[in-house]
Amino acid sequence: MKDTAKHQGLRNKLAASLREKGITDERVLDAIRRIPRHLFLESSFEDYAYQDKPFPIGAGQTISQPYTVAFQTQLLEVKKDDKILEIGTGSGYQTAVLVALGAKVYTIERQNELFKKTSLLLPKMGIKPKHMSFGDGYKGLPNYAPFDSIIVTAGAPDIPNALMAQLKIGGRLVIPVGEDVQVMTLLIRKNEKQFEKHELGNFRFVPLLENKN
Repeated sequence: MKDTAKHQGLRNKLAASLREKGITDERVLDAIRRIPRHLFLESSFEDYAYQDKPFPIGAGQTISQPYTVAFQTQLLEVKKDDKILEIGTGSGYQTAVLVALGAKVYTIERQNELFKKTSLLLPKMGIKPKHMSFGDGYKGLPNYAPFDSIIVTAGAPDIPNALMAQLKIGGRLVIPVGEDVQVMTLLIRKNEKQFEKHELGNFRFVPLLENKN
């Protein structure tokens, strides 16, 4: 698959529709315009890649709909060189958006099939996360902590303590919390013990699974 002027036009339309849905961060919209989402999907989905919908990517996982990616990314308030932990690399699309914003991304994926596929795809596209690893997202990456931000791209029944511990003071953790339907939750770390919590609407994600490797 190639990236063509037609694809660019579809991305411009997608970014415009995300703005209408309430995404206001111009840098996030610009990243959506720049990242060729169709290259993260099977070729059979190419014609639908710029619809605001999730699609299957194998191993029982999905690529999140662009609105969800933009919404979570906007909540992170990414600054250049921010050190960000991503739980659930998946297709690598969210990773690519964060890298486009200038973040140093540390990403972890628990599905070996996806991990192998995405580890090959991202470098081929010239997208370079700081670190990619295969493992249990519940544990985070304590060896690389603390992080400016943490983003979780799967639904968790609760917020893992290990992830809260790996967040810098002043850092932001964005995680969908709940069983069938998840509430998008933003935690801002105020000091060693205190976190400010914001609940920002309902979403649906595949579940974050623990201790499956």
